Formats: sequence, structure tokens, C-alpha cells
Amino acid sequence: MIKSKEKKNQKQGMLENVMTQFNQAADLIDLNPNIRKILEVTNNELVVHFPVRMDNGEVEVFTGYRVQHNNSLGPYKGGLRYHPTVDIDAARALAMWMTWKTALAGLPYGGAKGGIQLDPSKYSMAELERITRRFTYALGDNIGPELDIPAPDVNTNAQTMAWILDTYMSTKPPAARSSNMHVVTGKPIGAGGSEGRDRATGFGVFLTIKFWAEHKNIPLENKRFIVQGFGNVGYWTSHFLEKEGAKLVAVQDAFGTITNDEGLSVEDLFAYAKENEGSIVGFPNSTPCDNADFFAIDCDICIPAALGNQITAENAPLIKAKLIAEGANGPTDVSAEMILRERNIDVIPDILCNSGGVIGSYFEWLQNRNGEIWSLEEVLQKLEKKMRENFERVKNKAEARSVDYRSAAFIIAIERFEQVYTQRGIFP
Repeated sequence: MIKSKEKKNQKQGMLENVMTQFNQAADLIDLNPNIRKILEVTNNELVVHFPVRMDNGEVEVFTGYRVQHNNSLGPYKGGLRYHPTVDIDAARALAMWMTWKTALAGLPYGGAKGGIQLDPSKYSMAELERITRRFTYALGDNIGPELDIPAPDVNTNAQTMAWILDTYMSTKPPAARSSNMHVVTGKPIGAGGSEGRDRATGFGVFLTIKFWAEHKNIPLENKRFIVQGFGNVGYWTSHFLEKEGAKLVAVQDAFGTITNDEGLSVEDLFAYAKENEGSIVGFPNSTPCDNADFFAIDCDICIPAALGNQITAENAPLIKAKLIAEGANGPTDVSAEMILRERNIDVIPDILCNSGGVIGSYFEWLQNRNGEIWSLEEVLQKLEKKMRENFERVKNKAEARSVDYRSAAFIIAIERFEQVYTQRGIFP
């Protein structure tokens, strides 16, 4: 097992969480101990320190990470995030979750994750471009369209991916550059991106909620939902839920928490946040709320779509929702999950719930690789079909084994690796 050195670090709690989730599922299927040993550890861990000149002429040294967990099913795949909490243990945990996510989705990918330890709000756009390009150069041939394919994550976006693409391609011979377009996904449309990739993760979260509601014979109309994180995932999830007649009654972001029992207009709030440097605080017709009280707000559906370890043993007993849909990676810690199970609160696990993003990335990767361009309608139709198949598979496995959705999802993912290693063997 991967062990942590500094036990007070929250992100190491995430690593402990994913290892516990893995081991619990491995125990349920009596996983071959030799295969367990392989899956418990990462394949490669890269830590790079690189200097960047700031706008004022001073040089600052940054630390970047890329952890590659497993590639027995295909190239490593996973996002890059820019956040002060990024460290080696965070990257390990998130890389492992990506492995299970891609395996569950049935994609020909493995899992990876990484990023830079920084607060992007403290840097200009020009500085962020130089930081990104220097990081890409430092990663060198450790990424590649058939080796390891980064994507956007927390505080990174299509522009970030465009900088990575351009930097990576500039290191290749001119004749080879056009064949490297799929080194990253989540690119701008004009730089080889795919229609629908911007909303793929949020659309996927919405779809799993919709499928759960259909399974439970619960109409979404007039259902109250709360969202933690109003970035790309939180916004698009809310956008599609509102179209179904559900009501957004509370939002929390890095700046604060707002509520309105009668409902918050998703589109108006999104426009307001764009005009106010991403902050939802002060939105008209809203009431501020203490951040600590967010998860106790009366609602039917709770959507954590920010960072990991947000639902804990302290706030899990206060949750009033009947469903938690994990838009973020690892938002529920193991101790909280035990409480939620005892309270019969369903959890759609992250490796299923937010997998629309990596499925959308796969579609973009395929289009670049094959020289194709799909319409938005085609992308969303394919995404919905894939998400429904995955949800049904998890639901059926949960019912067959009398386990929760997370255990079922992990079992499906791990069984795929068990089959691969059993059939292929281990070299030499």
C-alpha cells in the first residue's frame, strides 16, 4: 500500500480513502493477491521543479507533478490541476481514481493525474502561460498522444490545454506535429477540440441523477438541489437540472455560500459570477449563509462539485438530501460514507458520476486520431448512451451483490483488470 508521511495533510486523507475503497472492493471479489499488489501501487511518479520569470522580472520556482498509476488497458489519461493543495499524495489518489473511472467506463485508457502547486488567482494570464509552457517542457516525453494524455481539471481550462498542445508540438519535427493533436483533450474548438467537451462532465453528472431518479420512479421536477462549486461542472449540472424543472436553492464556491428557498436562476447566477471574477457572493435575491452550514441545507439532491474530502463524519449526519451525486473527485471520505449508508442516503460515486468528462475526452481523442469532426448532437447522444450503459451496469451489479453503488462500480473496474492480467500474464 502507498503510505503517507504527513498525516495531517488533507489530500493524504484522499489517498487513504481511495486505498480503502479499492481494498474493500478487492475483498468482496477475493481479488488475486498478486494482482492486488500491482494495482496498489503507481507505475511512475514524476516531480519537476522549474523556474519561470514573472512579469516583474523576478524568477519563481514551481513544483509540478504527474503520477501515472496503471496503463495495462491503454494510455494514461487524466487531468492537470492548478491548486495550492496539489502534492504527490493528491496526484497518487486522483491517478488511481482515474484508473478505476476509465476501466468502469470501458475506455481503452489507464489512469494518471497531476498539476502544479500554485494559486492561479495570484498570477497574470501571461505568467500562467509561461508557467504552463515551462511545465509542459519539463514533462517532456513523459506525456504523448499514445502514452499519457492530460486534460483540464481544477483551475485549468481549454486555454491551458492549447498552451500545452502548442508547446508539445513545437518540440516535434514539423512532419510529425499534425499527428500529435491528441496529446491533450479539452482543447478549444479551433485548436482541435470537440463540440460538447465543455459540458461533458456536468452533462454526465446530470444524466446519472436522471437515471437514478428514473430507477427510483422519482420525478425531477420541483426537486431541490444544492451545488458546491460553480465552475464548469457545477454550472452545467445545474443548467441541465433546471431544464428538467428542478430548483437550485443553494450554491457554495471558494468565496462563500448563498441560498434562496424559492430558487436561484442558474443562467443569471452564471452571468453574475463571470462579471465578478468568478464569485457568486452578492448575487441579487440571494441570502448569504455560513459555509459550515452548507451541507445541512434542506434539499433533495446534493452535488459536491469542488474539491475532495468535503463530506466528512462531522457534516454527514446533517445532510438532508436523499441523493449525493459526486461531481468532484473524492468529495466523500470513508467515515462519512459509512454514516450516509446507515442513513440510507444514496451516493452516485465519482468514478461513475463525473465520468462524462473522460468519455467526452475519449471522443475528442478519437476525432483527432481519425481526422473526424462530430456535431454537438452526435457527441451528446453518444455520451448519453455510454453513461446509461455504465449506470445500468453499476445498478445491476449493486443489486446482484447487495452492495452500494460505489462498491459495485469498483468491483466492475477491478474485475476488468483481473481479467486482463489473468489473460495476458505478467512479464517475464
